[in-house]
This record gives sequence, C-alpha cells and structure tokens, in this order.
Amino acid sequence: MGVKPLIGVLLAMVTAIGSLPAGAEPLASSTRAPTENPADATGTGGEAVLWYFRRDGCPACTQAEAWLDQLVGDIPRLMVHRVEVVRDPAGLALFIEMTRARGQPASAVPTFILGEQVWVGFSPYLAATITRAIHAHLAGTPGPAADAPGRLDLGPLGTVDLAGRSMLAATVLIAFVDGFNPCSLWVLTVLLAMILGSRSRVRIAAVGLTFLAVTGAIYGVFIAGLFSALVVAGQLGSIQIAIAVLALLFGLVNVKDFFAYKRGLSFTIPDRFKPRIYRGGRALREDRPLPVTLAITVLLAGGVALIELPCTAGFPVVWTTLVADTGVGGAGFGLLLGVYLLVYLSVEIAILAGALITLRAGRLQERHGRTLKLLGGTVMIALAAVLLTDPSIMESLIGSLAVVTGAALAALGIGLAERRWGRSSTQSQ
Repeated sequence: MGVKPLIGVLLAMVTAIGSLPAGAEPLASSTRAPTENPADATGTGGEAVLWYFRRDGCPACTQAEAWLDQLVGDIPRLMVHRVEVVRDPAGLALFIEMTRARGQPASAVPTFILGEQVWVGFSPYLAATITRAIHAHLAGTPGPAADAPGRLDLGPLGTVDLAGRSMLAATVLIAFVDGFNPCSLWVLTVLLAMILGSRSRVRIAAVGLTFLAVTGAIYGVFIAGLFSALVVAGQLGSIQIAIAVLALLFGLVNVKDFFAYKRGLSFTIPDRFKPRIYRGGRALREDRPLPVTLAITVLLAGGVALIELPCTAGFPVVWTTLVADTGVGGAGFGLLLGVYLLVYLSVEIAILAGALITLRAGRLQERHGRTLKLLGGTVMIALAAVLLTDPSIMESLIGSLAVVTGAALAALGIGLAERRWGRSSTQSQ
C-alpha cells in the first residue's frame, strides 16, 4: 500500500460523518411543521409504550424490525408504535416534535423513545439497554435498569456508556500489543540515537515528547476518522467480513516477515524513506535554539507518522470495528480512544524515560523486528478469527485475555520451534 493512496483514504475518513451514534442512519433536513397534540409516549394501564421511528430502506432499521418483532412476543405488556419518517409527513412531524420535547435533535434513524428516554441507532448492546429500560419501566423503577453494564459516573461531566466493562480491557490489551510496532519503535530509537549526543536531558525530553505528541495526535486523528467511516459503513452486512479478511492479511504478512523479513509483500517503512529520516535526525542533532529544533521535530514527526501508517494501521482497523460493533459512540468512544493512545504510547514513553535516565539508547535490530512482527501477526490473526466468528468474545475481560494471551503463546511456540529447527539445520550441515 502506497503512502499517497493511504493519505487519500485518511482524508476521506476524517471528513466522514463522525457525530452519529453507532448504527444510526442520517436524515435529510426538513422544515415541515410539527403536529399538534402528539400521542402519549409513556403508556397507561400498566403498559410500556415504545416509539420507533424509521425509514424505508435503512439497513439498521431492518435489523431493528426483527428485534422488535421478537421483543413484542417476549413482553406482552409492551406496545410499539412504528412510525415512518420520510414518506409520511405526519410521521416526520411527530418525530421532530417528540425528539425536540426531550431535548434531542431529530437527526437520524432508527430512533427509539420510551417515556423521556431517547436512543439513536441500533446495535446488540443498545437493544439490550432498551430491553432493560422497558422492564424497569414496567416494574415502576425510574430510569434504565440499575445493572446496565459499562456506565461510568463522571460527576459533573455526566455518565458514559462503554457498551460493557470489557471493551476497556480489550482496548488496553490491543493497544499494548500495538505499541510494540517495530516501525514506530525503530524510528524512535533512531531519533534518540541522534539527539543523545547533546547530553542535555532537557533537550532530549523536549524533542522526544514533542515527537511522540505529534505522532500520537496524527494516529488519533486516523483512528477517529476510521471509526467515523465504520459507523456509517458498519450498517453493511459485508463490512465486518471485509475488515476481518484485511486483518487476516495483515497478520499473515507479519508472520511471514518473521521467516522471510521484507521479502515480497511487507508492511514496513520503505527503504527509500529511511535516508530522509536519518537526515531529519541529524538535523535535530545540530546546535540550534530549542524552539527551532522543536519546529523541525514537528515536521519530522508529521512526515514519519504518515509514512508509518501502512505499517501501523492493522490494529486500529480491528479495534475500531470491535468498538463500533458494541454501539459505543460520542464521549464513550472518546474516552476509549484516549486510553488506546495512552497505552499505545506507553511503550515509547518508557523507552524515552530509559534514555533520559541512562543517556543511552539501543537500536532496534532486525531480529527484534522479526520477533515483534511475529507477535503482532499472531494477535492480528486471532482478532480476525474473532471478527469472523463472535466479536462479543472481546466484550468480556476473560475473553479478551484468552484471545491475546493465546495468540502470544502461539507466537512463543512458533519462535521456539523456528529456533530449534534452525539449530537442527545448522548441526546437520
């Protein structure tokens, strides 16, 4: 994958619609007047009334229809009003009035209203949340069920639903493995080797932290844009399979690099870019005022981040797909993305801290890169298998640990077997 096509994809994703909840279908703007005296939204006589606003041809609405059919059969005291909002002007007017009355914009379908509660979009997690809220409503309990998982109380900032406590664990595990990416680690060790000659810890810290901040910010923009695109495209039934196949390709190529490094297809920094990186590092080593050096660092970090994307994009693609599948959006996604970036950068921050303490830095050798490729590849293959079979495995701490630990053990076994086979081959010659 070339850098220019990847930059084009990145720009397209960043400009994609990023504000809609997972599984939501955007609506065209409308100026139709609202209806008078909208129907009661709370229900009487011991019933729960769920308003469901939809449009014909909406893939997420099709999924919601099947779930609602089953839900009505399971809960006899549930009454569902299904309202089409594009072909029916009265339905659109009612949609606008009911959402505005609850302080919500009438911007996307499917939308569900139960009493004063509004949910936009559709996902398995959201369906479970609405079901719990309906049972709580019928039981006379205020608000959603108290045991709704993944709800974080942030005090004056409100609450954030993480679509299950486990996505936090899955985020930490995937980001940690992603942090051992040989491309980014190689660039950092080259940079440190260049600037350690100054023997100034202040200068080294300033350059190193600036470099990590810029590369981390660009990585975050890439992931956020990717998530925004997946929120929209995730309504297509084949998108998850396509991403799983892509992740499988990334994983197999990385495992191949353990045995045949850079032979054939390889997701590494192209050799033609390495002289430019070396020149940038040498420019940082020259005795210049610190602000000038930091400005050069920002330019170098921006260029390196774009060059690295083909090498580092695999794990963000898988992670954003898993997050989108759980229905996380808005502040919940922002919090998880912050955790991902912090954990991802923690490996490089630790290397920088070691260099500051010892004023020494090792260089990432080919054997280290091959080992990291093997680890990343096996974990990627495992995650691809999860996407193809049951993504909900990653929604539990035990499941996330089992997937990542199992893949790491497989990588260890492959590495030991290759070393033993190599020794046997040498002895037999």
